[in-house]
Amino acid sequence: MTVRDLHPWPSTEAEAEAVQRRLRPLVRVEEPAEIRTAAGLDVAYREDSDELVAAVTVLDVATLSVVDSAVVRDRARFPYVPGLFAFREAPPLLTALQRLAVTPDVLVCDGQGVAHPRRFGLACHLGLLTDLPSIGVGKTPMTRFDPPGEHRGDWTPLEVDGEEVGRALRTRTGVKPVFVSVGHRCTLQAACDLVLRLTPKYRLPETTRTADHLGRQST
Repeated sequence: MTVRDLHPWPSTEAEAEAVQRRLRPLVRVEEPAEIRTAAGLDVAYREDSDELVAAVTVLDVATLSVVDSAVVRDRARFPYVPGLFAFREAPPLLTALQRLAVTPDVLVCDGQGVAHPRRFGLACHLGLLTDLPSIGVGKTPMTRFDPPGEHRGDWTPLEVDGEEVGRALRTRTGVKPVFVSVGHRCTLQAACDLVLRLTPKYRLPETTRTADHLGRQST
């Protein structure tokens, strides 16, 4: 897998925000090709430490079985700042992606895509640097939303300044929703359809669950 060299990694919040604003216009929204494999990406932190473990699992979307995985142990090199998590987590995740033998058809990120204050969350950043289709599936939103209906598949829009930037999607009946947005080279509808395929039993996608489990095992 090739990682594009689009920017130096910043050391300050102002530099990081400038990178997000500069790269945001490069994000493309388009129908993805057939998706057979999906990667889950997650970062686990050691307690009271900047040490982290970046875990990536690749799942066969038809069977939800893990067909490849990679783990990278590293140290966070950017402070913990809401809206700038990519600058902590993307470098080790990119290293893990490069260690895969199977290049996934889509990246499913535990975080935001364009549903982000500067419309450029972790899913946008990783999608753009790898030029792979990517989506964000967050556990908590970065904008207000109206609760969707109680049934699996119900959704309501996430809006910023009147623009739909994502959806609050109910993946399990009676369970709180997840927050889906486009990262790169995908549409919002395709992203939501994929998330529902990846959540046959639980609230979170199997991609996220398997990556989280791998990372916790490796800390």
